[in-house]
Amino acid sequence: MLIDTHAHLDHRQFTADLPEVMQRALAAGVTQWVAPATSLGSARRLLALSHEHAVLHPAVGIHPCDADSVSGEAWVDDLRALAKDARVAAMGEIGLDYYHAPPEGFDLASWKAHQAQVLRLQLEVGVELGLNAIIHTRDSHDDLLAQIRPFTGRLRAVFHCFTGTEAQARELIEMGHLVSFTGIVTFKNSPVIQATARALPAGSFMLETDSPYLAPVPHRGKRCEPAFVAETARCVSALRGVSLEELAAETAATARGFFRGL
Repeated sequence: MLIDTHAHLDHRQFTADLPEVMQRALAAGVTQWVAPATSLGSARRLLALSHEHAVLHPAVGIHPCDADSVSGEAWVDDLRALAKDARVAAMGEIGLDYYHAPPEGFDLASWKAHQAQVLRLQLEVGVELGLNAIIHTRDSHDDLLAQIRPFTGRLRAVFHCFTGTEAQARELIEMGHLVSFTGIVTFKNSPVIQATARALPAGSFMLETDSPYLAPVPHRGKRCEPAFVAETARCVSALRGVSLEELAAETAATARGFFRGL
């Protein structure tokens, strides 16, 4: 039994065939998946889908690249109301992204400050409601750690699509957080991530697809979907010298301990 802990199933690439995507995942042994939102509208769509499909567990949050979709603090009430739905598994996808250029109306400094405020307010909702957080970080590692340290011990975070070193991962794990591996770990040019996946203790990491992005080998370059988490699991189990069944059980147990309602 595998759990895909990060799949953007409200993405337009799944509009035409989502039922078939879900069936392929179930046939591949993927029994549940977490679908993080990127905006308030995304959260509403995923909540509606989750009430139709019990195996889909939504997370609600505003992605840092969509932080310009909100201003002030009034939007937090809308987010809190969504997060109170019993189907919600976590806050997410939230974090900091310095890779993409600031949107219109922001310079770099004001964009970083706005992202930080949006992140902080969402983490506070997570603490209030007892929800852990799915974290996006891109070119922002040090600032992200500075933002999340005050919340350590009050909620846990999973640093999704982790591509860092073993030392970076262990720093997060020592703070009580988790990391998650995508199909990038299957790429031949990813020795650092493979070394990290090989070395971390059981119970400190999860698996994901980040669908529709980052399809693993042998599907690289194609649209990614939840069924493909099985390929990532095969790669990680081989790296760690354990059976696929053992890895699936370990990572599923980790996911159930982290996400609400799994």
